[in-house]
Parts: sequence; structure tokens; C-alpha cells
Amino acid sequence: MPLDPSPTAGQEQAFVPPQPHEHLTSATTRNMLLIQSALLQGAREYLCDEGFVELLPPVVGPVTDPGCRGAKQVDIDYYGRRYKLMTSVIFYKQAALLAHPKIFYIAPCVRLEPFTTSSTLRHLTEFHQIDVEAADTSREEMLEICQGVVRGALQRVIKQLPHVLDELGRDPEAFTDLLEQSFPSVRHMDVVETLHKLGHEQNPDGEIDWEGEALISRQHTRPFFITDYPKGSRGFPDRESRTLPGRLRNFDLVAPEGYGELCSGSEREGDYTRVIERMRETGENPAKYEWYLKTFKEGGIPQSAGFGLGAQRLTRYAAGLHSVWQASAFPKLPGVMAP
Repeated sequence: MPLDPSPTAGQEQAFVPPQPHEHLTSATTRNMLLIQSALLQGAREYLCDEGFVELLPPVVGPVTDPGCRGAKQVDIDYYGRRYKLMTSVIFYKQAALLAHPKIFYIAPCVRLEPFTTSSTLRHLTEFHQIDVEAADTSREEMLEICQGVVRGALQRVIKQLPHVLDELGRDPEAFTDLLEQSFPSVRHMDVVETLHKLGHEQNPDGEIDWEGEALISRQHTRPFFITDYPKGSRGFPDRESRTLPGRLRNFDLVAPEGYGELCSGSEREGDYTRVIERMRETGENPAKYEWYLKTFKEGGIPQSAGFGLGAQRLTRYAAGLHSVWQASAFPKLPGVMAP
């Protein structure tokens, strides 16, 4: 059933989170937490079966992911130096491949999103990602892994918790298509063309905006990938195509029914000189990334591909929740005071 953007009486679908006692004792939250636990178990099982090693993620560092759609980074005083809370562990995933060629984290992230995102139903300032990275891996291979993670996670829920889905009013049949058919891929330029036909004025050179993302999401019955974003729309870690100059070897995974983006990923630029060029193209100062670039020089971070899949967003989709804050035990919405 397509997502209804308007909360209905009796379904605990308020736009602003209640106080912790009310939230944590509600039937919706208790059922959500069971589903979230099963999703993470299913994702871990799939990745471990595929030979991935789970590592513990860093929480602070001298730099973090620069490409977060206008979200601000959080600075902390780290013994007299300015460090960051992780908005994403992307650089640490790549470096960790020096230890093991296939790794993943369940990583906490903090992003000070613009106040306007508090009404999108899919933004939190504090959330977790299933962060995956593999050396010597193409985008197409990573699309298969991403699909496997989502399928494995949802299969665990459907198998173990059908009664919980029923209590939440979520029909397991909503997942039939994704379990039985491959996730389709659509190029960014084709998504832009479709949105224009639907009357939405999407910028062809930028990210798919929030309204466009929700609109295109409602056109599908199973998750789908958007690939080949234009170069200026994403940060320097995304590798530029060698055969399609100006297009990036990246992707988003978008859930159907209006739920929107679940995941972003890409092939990473593995050549030191090109990394420097991409930094400058995106307005980044290479001096900020000293440890990262030094790691390249000292032994070479292997060419890789990876993604970050939002745990709360996946939970929201699986449980059929109105807003992503309902998929967090202690939700923090942009601009809203929270425990």
C-alpha cells in the first residue's frame, strides 16, 4: 500500500516524537524494536556468509564524509585539536581494507540536518548505517551485495516475526516483488526525464530532491537503484566513469511506496592523483585529509566499492511506519530538542 503522508488517528503517527516514557512503552515502538533487531541479524548473517568481517566503527576523527546534502558536521575539542563526529565512516571503511578485503560496520552517524528536513519523514540527526566495503569490487557487484543485504534482512523479519508485522498493519505481501525479482536500475538522467514528465522540475545536474525522490518512489513496487549521478552532485570519493565522462560510478537504493532513499554507495576512486583531482573539483582542501592521503601513499588503499544503508530507514520501510523517528528508540529530529 502506498505511503499516506498524513497521520491517521489511533496509529501513533505524530510528526514530533513524544517524551521517552510514552514512546518506549507504546506498542508501535516495542514492535518496531523487534523488527529492527531481526533486520540487523538478517543483514549480519548475509554479510558474514558472504565472507565479510564485522569491525567496530570509529566515532570521532580529524575528517569525515564531506558530501551530506547540506548537513553540518559536529566539531569537538580533541585535546586541543578540532575533530569531527562521524557523519559517515567512508574513509575508515576504505582504510580498513588494508586489514581485511571485505568489511562492514553497524555505524552510528551524527548529521546536523537543515531544519527543513524535519518534515521529510525520513531524516534524523542521529542514526545508524549498515556500512559495507569490499576491495577490488565493481559497482555492479556491490549492487548485488546491497540487494542481498536487504533481502536477507527482510526474509528474517518475515520468517520470525509475521505476527509483529500483522500487529503493525504491515502486509508481508508488500515484500513479494523484492524477494522474487531483482532490483531494477535506472540512470539518473532517465529519472530526471520521468520526473519532468510527471510535472516535477528536477535539476538535471543535481541530486534528486526530496519531493522528486518521494514521487519517483511511488512509481515502483519494489526497491530500485538510481545510478550514474552527474559529477557535480556528489563528493570526491565517488569514482568518475572512464567510459561516460561527467558521470559517477555510484548509486542510491530507493524503497517503493513513497518511502524514498534507503542507501547510497559507489565505486571509490583508487588512484592517488585522481583522488587529489576529485578533491579539488569538489572544492575540498587536500590538506584536510592528510592521514587519508598518507595512507594512499604508504601502501595504497585498494580500489573498492561500498555503501551505507540506513538502519532506521530500512526499519521504517519494513514496519510500514509513517516517519523515520518512529524507527529510533531515542529519536532526534532536526531542530527538535530531544533526550
